[in-house]
Amino acid sequence: MNWVKRCKLLAIEVIQYNNRSYIKLDDLWNTFYNSFNSAQNQQVDIDLLKEISDKEISEWPSFSIAELFSAIKKCNNLSIPGPNKLEWRYIKKIIKDKECANRFIDIANMCFDLGHWPSYFKISTMVIIPKPNKSAYNSPKSFQPIILLNTTGKLVKKMIGERLQFTSISNNFIHSC
Repeated sequence: MNWVKRCKLLAIEVIQYNNRSYIKLDDLWNTFYNSFNSAQNQQVDIDLLKEISDKEISEWPSFSIAELFSAIKKCNNLSIPGPNKLEWRYIKKIIKDKECANRFIDIANMCFDLGHWPSYFKISTMVIIPKPNKSAYNSPKSFQPIILLNTTGKLVKKMIGERLQFTSISNNFIHSC
C-alpha cells in the first residue's frame, strides 16, 4: 500500500480551511473535529420511528465455535490493530486452543445475555492519513481519518454481522419459496 507511507510536506505548506491557515496543532485538530462532526447539532425527527411496526421478538441462540472461526477467517492479518494492540494473527493462534475459543464465545454470548456492550470495546484510536494522489496537502479534505477499534470487540461485531446477514439471507429464501 504505497499511499499509506509517511508523506513529507513542504516546510512552507500549511493546511487551510475557509481561507484560514492552521499552523498550531490545536487549531488543526479543532478544524478536523468540526469538519467531521458538522451534523452534530442538526434537528432529528424521532417521530419517524413511530411509523416502524413492532416485530415479534425472537430468541438469540448462543454463538458457536463454527461462527467464531467463520468470522475470524475473513480477518486480514495485515490490518492495523486497535488500542488493545491485539493483532488478528495472534487471535487466530490463540483460538486454536479450544478453551481460549470458548472464552471468546462466552464474551460474545454475555454481551447478549446481559444486554451490555463493554466500554472496553468502545475505546478507539483515530489515525489521520493523507489521501493518495493529491496535488497538495494543505486542506483537511486531503486527509482521511481511520478509526481503529478494539480487536476483540471487532471480532464479536463480525460474528453478529455474519449471523444477521445469514438470517436475512435465509429469511429472504424462505419468503421467496
